[in-house]
Amino acid sequence: MSYAEFKKIKVHYSDSGEGRVIVLLHGFLGSNEIWAEFIKTFSKKFRVIAIDLPGHGETPAIGYYHNMELLAQSVKAVLDKIGVWRYVIVGHSMGGYASLAFAELFPNNVSGLCLFHSTSYPDPKEKKKDRDRVIRVVKKEHKYYVSEVVNSLFAPENLEKNKTELETAKRIATVVSKQSIINSLEGMKDRKNREHILKSADYPILFIIGKKDSVIPYETMYPQIGLCKYPTVLMLEEAGHMGFYEATKETVKELRLFAGRCFRNRF
Repeated sequence: MSYAEFKKIKVHYSDSGEGRVIVLLHGFLGSNEIWAEFIKTFSKKFRVIAIDLPGHGETPAIGYYHNMELLAQSVKAVLDKIGVWRYVIVGHSMGGYASLAFAELFPNNVSGLCLFHSTSYPDPKEKKKDRDRVIRVVKKEHKYYVSEVVNSLFAPENLEKNKTELETAKRIATVVSKQSIINSLEGMKDRKNREHILKSADYPILFIIGKKDSVIPYETMYPQIGLCKYPTVLMLEEAGHMGFYEATKETVKELRLFAGRCFRNRF
């Protein structure tokens, strides 16, 4: 485990394997630990950098607001410290929002992008209101909120089947402080529309979509797929928002193939 300096904090990351670089970014209430199976597989062929975004895992919060540009800049600080220039970025949920911000800020560094249960759309008006409501709940009972929200990320029928993974996700989530939760909710609420990144990208984009995702309805992804020059889609018929746990084999396989295509320029 290693650290990179960024805005007076230390951004925590893991660095495994050798070769072309894959960057893994977790989502809200996650950490780089969620990628354990992916790191084990990918590091046999690639160099894998898995980063704890600000306020998550072992990376402290920064102030009182984490916008997606800030998250992207923290990722760049890690990659600059390591000294790598081109990479495939995989972002789960909030990590996908940060990945799109990264692609906007640093377009020359991206060889491929995976939106793993993520979207280029901003929060609609009603979702923004819901974020504000959740922030009020978190200020009063953040531990109860964490437990309930993690349950909702899995498809209901997978809660028992993925009981071990559910408990792992809850353990990771409980590390996130009340202030970090609020910082992230505020940042996600205010994020920009980044459809233009999908339109302009000259590299492949992989969409991993959960048919039973309660956070990002799968129907909203179809128009976005059509914007891309080089799209690939993996629809997980039995997964919710946690496909790296609910469909590990399928997602590992697809991401390995996707990274290979990105690095070989076979779009």
